[in-house]
Amino acid sequence: MVSKDAEVAQGLETEAVVELARKIAREGPICDHCLGRQFAKIASGLSNEHRGTILRVALEEHGEEPKEGKCWVCNGLFEKIDVWVSRALETLEDYEFKSFLVGTKVNGLLLENEDLLWEVAGAAHAEPLKAELNREVGKRIERETGKRAEFEAPELVVILNLQTESVEVQSNAVYIYGRYLKFQRGIPQTRWFCRACRGKGCERCNFTGKMYPESVEELISGSLSDLFLGEEMVLHGCGREDIDACMLGSGRPFVLELKEPQRRYVDVRAAEENVNTENAGKIKVLDLQYVKKGLVAELKNAKAAKTYQARVEFKTPDVIGENAVKNALDALSGAVIEQRTPTRVAHRRADLVRERKVATARLVSFTAETHRAVIEVKCDAGLYIKELVSGDAGRTKPSLSALLGQEAEVTDLDVIDVDLNIPVLDYKL
Repeated sequence: MVSKDAEVAQGLETEAVVELARKIAREGPICDHCLGRQFAKIASGLSNEHRGTILRVALEEHGEEPKEGKCWVCNGLFEKIDVWVSRALETLEDYEFKSFLVGTKVNGLLLENEDLLWEVAGAAHAEPLKAELNREVGKRIERETGKRAEFEAPELVVILNLQTESVEVQSNAVYIYGRYLKFQRGIPQTRWFCRACRGKGCERCNFTGKMYPESVEELISGSLSDLFLGEEMVLHGCGREDIDACMLGSGRPFVLELKEPQRRYVDVRAAEENVNTENAGKIKVLDLQYVKKGLVAELKNAKAAKTYQARVEFKTPDVIGENAVKNALDALSGAVIEQRTPTRVAHRRADLVRERKVATARLVSFTAETHRAVIEVKCDAGLYIKELVSGDAGRTKPSLSALLGQEAEVTDLDVIDVDLNIPVLDYKL
């Protein structure tokens, strides 16, 4: 019975293959790896090096003596696989990972050599140099580390840079889902670059490059940077509250993207405690969990209903009463609001009229002495509550002010619930 290897060898020893191998060998010294990979699609089940050995023997049997010396195609690269494996393992010592992929940046000389060879022999049956190098180094890393090579979604990409003769690591991002509470007003959700210098630093921003000294994003990432050893963290929120609004109640859903982390298996309960301890009184995070990247897009596109609590001040309190406020809020409950882009954000949003629905509006408390009220509004995403109260000079219809027949304005605003209608568990790692 003919063995499988023998069958493959016979496939390589046909007259046409041997003739093509002879043509390749006459171009100059060539290693078994580079000779064999020119026929990678003809004889499966063998390594390229083994194919090259079989072809070299066949050439000798046909009276063709391949030239001796360093391979002119790879310039001796495949003789240095041990060196590249050693460099890769040394670089990977700084990273936590379970899966990886090897990639190669090929220098111009090797690309030119490969093109010259394919001009002679054609590339119909060939495998590119970097494909073999990736595979051979990858197999060795798997064997040495016990980690698995992963082609679809590797945690790390090990890059063999043949131009600089160094190994680079691309650590793919870690994503963490949670909810945040914000207890202090005046803290934006994400970092705001100074409008004057665009982040470069100037007198207006006291050379910080920022409009505000801190943000929810910076507070969270500052508490996690030493745990994950990442380069940058980006907060993707499900909407955002006004800078002068607090985020209370159930908290606002977010996904934190941690770029280029060296550590990726941090205990999220410990991470949560770290954030909350270091930022007590400012922010708090809840229910942190590792998730897949796809949740970011879902979160950014979500139209989550929100519940607000607002403290309202009436300009002419002597003519307003509790029942009048209750009746006006009842009229807003279930109403479709036509809201033209508020004056305060018109510089950064298109000037359009948008329809948003108020689900419920109710009176929480009314102080007769000061004629001030606390109201609660549950509504569609994208409805501006301050303008729902003030009317914004008629740009929002109907409004609490219009229904009462007098001016009213929000003095303090809190978000107390963000109703996220996304199956987060489907994205959990």
